[in-house]
Amino acid sequence: MSYPATRMRRRRQAPWMREMLREHRLHPSDFIWPLFLCEGKNETQAIGSLRGVSRFSIDLIVERAREAAAAGIPAIALFPNTADKDRSETAAEALNPDNLICRAVRSVKEAGVEIGVMTDVALDPYTSHGHDGLLAEDGSVDNDATVEILARQALVQAEAGADIVAPSDMMDGRIGAIRDTLEDAGRHNTAIMAYAAKYASSLYGPFREAVGSGDRLKGDKRGYQMDPANGREALEEVELDLAEGADFVMVKPGMLYLDVIARVADQFDAPLFAYMTSGEYAMVEEAAAAGAGDRDKMLMEALTAFKRAGCTGILSYHALEVAHSL
Repeated sequence: MSYPATRMRRRRQAPWMREMLREHRLHPSDFIWPLFLCEGKNETQAIGSLRGVSRFSIDLIVERAREAAAAGIPAIALFPNTADKDRSETAAEALNPDNLICRAVRSVKEAGVEIGVMTDVALDPYTSHGHDGLLAEDGSVDNDATVEILARQALVQAEAGADIVAPSDMMDGRIGAIRDTLEDAGRHNTAIMAYAAKYASSLYGPFREAVGSGDRLKGDKRGYQMDPANGREALEEVELDLAEGADFVMVKPGMLYLDVIARVADQFDAPLFAYMTSGEYAMVEEAAAAGAGDRDKMLMEALTAFKRAGCTGILSYHALEVAHSL
């Protein structure tokens, strides 16, 4: 009787052997925890389309930051839900050094929490029309006028104490403008995480509810976010952002764009992050609620896929839960 020369199953026969030979592992330090801000004191606001995720007032954000640090998570990412009265066509509130996100950053830093703080550089939480930039007369987003404001916004956040500013707007040239502005102001150590390949995805709906921009959005964002059908274009976007001074790059969404993540990881020797978007979070949660599979196993499989594809780290709403389980 003949036998296979190599029996791959030999390596899988026992838990200890599978553990010993595992190629990719998750660790709490792999995660950045996105958190949503709201005004108030001791205020928690559930987000309907994001099962288990809430907005928190600044005092509770400080508590969440402490929890994250204690669990070994290296950084949190803050996203504000700006009050209607502070939204405008010109997004002036984005430049207010006492706006919601700046107050939150200062509070975390003043509390002495040993954790990195990342802030979102984009105008959609501040515009009355829900776009990531200023609108030209023809209704399109004005790239260069927007970049000027984004650079000033990034500086305001850096001066509040942000360790990483993260432009998520997809305007051309904004990384270079932000880097120059930070350098001119002496903010040499403020890092930039570029949303380098951010797609015009259908998976952002719950996020837009969380920051209050969805219902007010006029049109769509396909004129500046990437076409989901394009892969090679992502490599060009990443190359441009790194050349302009980005310290880290991101692909968003993550789960449905693992091929893009893998191509970026293969081509560039730079820290690479993926955002498990609100829609992807909901896919796991709602599938589990419908009885499609074991929630915890599905979640860990999805997160491990990011590491297998080449990610340095992952932005995930599950971060604290997973860090505790690890």
